Amino acid sequence: MFNRVFLVVLDSLGIGGAKDAYKFGDEGANTLLHTIKENYNLDVLEKLGLTRLIGKEEDNTRGLYMRCSTQNPVKDSLNGHYEMMGAIMPKPYDLFPEGFPLELISKIQHAINREVIGNVASDGMQIINDLGEMHIKSGAVIVYTSSDSVLQVAAHEDIISVEELYNICKIIRKIIDDEGYKIARVIARPFTGKVGAFQRTSKRRDFALDPPINTLDLLDRNGINTITIGKISDMFNNKSINVKIKTNGNIDTMMKLIDFAKGKFSGLLFANFNDFDSLYGHRRDREGYLKALEEFNYYLPIFIKNLKKDDLVIITADHGCDPTYKGSDHTREMVPILIYSPIFKKGKMLSDRETLADIGATILDNFNIKNDLGLGTSIFDELRKG
Repeated sequence: MFNRVFLVVLDSLGIGGAKDAYKFGDEGANTLLHTIKENYNLDVLEKLGLTRLIGKEEDNTRGLYMRCSTQNPVKDSLNGHYEMMGAIMPKPYDLFPEGFPLELISKIQHAINREVIGNVASDGMQIINDLGEMHIKSGAVIVYTSSDSVLQVAAHEDIISVEELYNICKIIRKIIDDEGYKIARVIARPFTGKVGAFQRTSKRRDFALDPPINTLDLLDRNGINTITIGKISDMFNNKSINVKIKTNGNIDTMMKLIDFAKGKFSGLLFANFNDFDSLYGHRRDREGYLKALEEFNYYLPIFIKNLKKDDLVIITADHGCDPTYKGSDHTREMVPILIYSPIFKKGKMLSDRETLADIGATILDNFNIKNDLGLGTSIFDELRKG
C-alpha cells in the first residue's frame, strides 16, 4: 500500500503510565508531560495526536495515534529498537552498575598497553569532565558504563587519535567476546577541548553484538531497501542495512530526513533522533528537552510537505528518560505511536498496543512479507481505513 515507510524514533520520548514502572522504581515518570508543562509550541505534533496521548484535548487531528507498552525486560535504546523490529531478548545483556570486573580491566590494559581509569557507571560528560585532565596527563583511557549494557571508552583526540581509539575498541570487543561476557556494545567516545570545556564529538562509533533475526533481515531477504539515519546501524551492527547515514545531532538528522523525502527511493527509512536522550534526558535538562522538541516540531512541516501519497510515517520512541525525574537513568514508560500519510483524511485514537513489535509487523504487512518472527500484531487494517 505504501511505497516508502519512514520510521522516526524520538529517542526517549516516553508518555508515562507503564504498568511495570514499579519494578524499575520509575513510578510517576512521564517524559512528555513533565517536559512540556504549560508553555510550549508543538502545534504540528499536536495535530498528529501526540498530546492527546497524555490527556490534552486537540481538535482536527490527522492520522492514527496510540499509546504502546514495551515488553523487553530492560529500558534501554538497544532493546527498544530491537522490539520495534520484532525481536525481544528474553535474557538481557550483562549490566555492570558497579563497574567491570577487575580481571577484565586487567586483560584490557595488557592488550591495549594503556592504563584504564574510571571503571564506574557514569554520565558520559560527567566522567570526561572529572577525569579528562588525568587522561591528558597520563594517556590512560577512560572506561565507563551506564544503565545500558555498554562499555564506553573515552579519549581526547589530541592524545589518542580517533582511528587508534576505534582500534582499541575493536580489541576490547574481542576480549569481551572471548571471555564470554555478553555486553551489547563497546562504544568509542572521542572528545576535544580544554580542561573545563571538553566536548564530545560526532565521531562516536559502536562495536555491537549481532542482533537477533528481525524485521530488517526479513525486508532485506525479500529485496526491500533498508536505509538508516543516525545510530540505528550501530545498534543493529550494520546487518541487513543497505544504506547507512551518520548524523551530527537532531537538526542534521532532520535535514537528512527531509532530503530523503524530497528524493526517490522505496522501502524502509529508519531514523533516530538521539539528542533528546543523550543531551537532555540523561542530563535532566527539561528546558533543553523542550527546546529540542519544539525544533523538531518546527521542521516537521517541511518534511511532511515533501511526502508523497504513497508514503507512510511512523513516529515513536524506544523508552522514556524523564528530564525532571530522579537520577540520570532511562525511565520505564509507555511510548507514543503516531502514524501519518497524506492520504489520511482525519485523526483517530486507537486502543493501546501491548508491544513495539506491532510496528515491525505492520511494516512487514505493508510490503506483503510473512512475519516469521512470531511477535507483533499488524495495524495494517487500520491503515487501510485511513
